[in-house]
Amino acid sequence: MEGNMVWPSIDVERQALADDLAQVDEPLWSVPSLCVGLSVREVLAHLTVSGAVSGPRWFAGVLRARFDFDKQVDDRLREQLGASPAETLSRFRATIGSRTSPPLPRLALLGETVVHGEDIRRPLGLIRDYPAITLSSLLRYFAGTDQIVIARKRVRGLRLEAFDTGVTLGEGDVVRGSTLALIMAMTGRDAYYAELTGAGVAELSARSS
Repeated sequence: MEGNMVWPSIDVERQALADDLAQVDEPLWSVPSLCVGLSVREVLAHLTVSGAVSGPRWFAGVLRARFDFDKQVDDRLREQLGASPAETLSRFRATIGSRTSPPLPRLALLGETVVHGEDIRRPLGLIRDYPAITLSSLLRYFAGTDQIVIARKRVRGLRLEAFDTGVTLGEGDVVRGSTLALIMAMTGRDAYYAELTGAGVAELSARSS
């Protein structure tokens, strides 16, 4: 994906997620997400941080948390949660078009939007037909980095084959599936392993446990 396409792609994914969640009844906002210990509402508040908190504010929060990054993440999430699901959604929707972000690569921001979007959608039974270029770009990105989430180590020595986009990466025992399922599995989401086939699936699953 060309660099000038990443911000517009982030906007597209934020808009799509906001539109999907606008149809969700209030009681469902407390459903557990795929992020252990967080509801779908809390994950959305976490996503809001990526479009609302600048680098300097992020670093200030790290200092306040005394370099406890888990506390920093939770503090920022609580800041964006709001008083109700409607306010949580309104705050997230306000990030559409924002170019404010913590000090992260743009592809990492896009990846966070897609992966956490699935953390929310999957438990709610929501399905998104993502642009192929978004998914193929993120598959390549995550396979090459452990910067934001451990992914490269999980797939080292394995061959990834995405049957829908035709992307193949790496050498070794095969892990085959949709591009989305490969992305979610390599970022540690157990719910997607059942959608994968090949001799390398067991090893990938073991590395995530």
